[in-house]
Amino acid sequence: MSSEEHQDRLLRWVERVTAFCVEEWGLPPITGRILGWLMICDPAEQSAGQIAEVIQASRASLTSNMRFLTAIGLVKKVRRPGDRTAYYCIEDDAWQKVIQRKLESLGAFGEIADEGLDLVGGEGHRAERIKAAHDSLTWLQNLAARHPLRR
Repeated sequence: MSSEEHQDRLLRWVERVTAFCVEEWGLPPITGRILGWLMICDPAEQSAGQIAEVIQASRASLTSNMRFLTAIGLVKKVRRPGDRTAYYCIEDDAWQKVIQRKLESLGAFGEIADEGLDLVGGEGHRAERIKAAHDSLTWLQNLAARHPLRR
C-alpha cells in the first residue's frame, strides 16, 4: 500500500470517528476530526498547524475546539524544551474520563428517577416506566463498580 493510500485510509477512519462524535455526542464535526486524528496520528503529539493541515480546518476554528477539548480533559497541550510550538495529544485517561462522565450523568438521572417514583407512589404504569429507567441505570452503575477499568 502506498503512503497516499495509507493516509486516505487513516482519514476515512477519522471521518468515521467524526460521524460517531456528531451523531452520538452532538459534537461539531471539527471536534470529532481532531479527536479522531489525535487518536491515530504518528507521532502522537501534533502541532495545531499539523492538525489543521490534515483535517483541513481553519486555525481559528481549530483553536476554539482545541481549547474546548483541553478544558474537558480529553486533549492535553505539551511543550518541548527549546521549541516554542505547542503540541497536542490525547490524554492518557481520556476515554476513562468520557465513560466516568457518562456514568455520573446517568447517576444524576437515577436520582431524578428516584424522585419520580416518590411522586407517583411506586405503583402503577407510571411507576413501572420510571422503575425501568431506574433499574437499568442501577444495573449499569453496579456493573461499572464491580469491573473498574484498569490500565
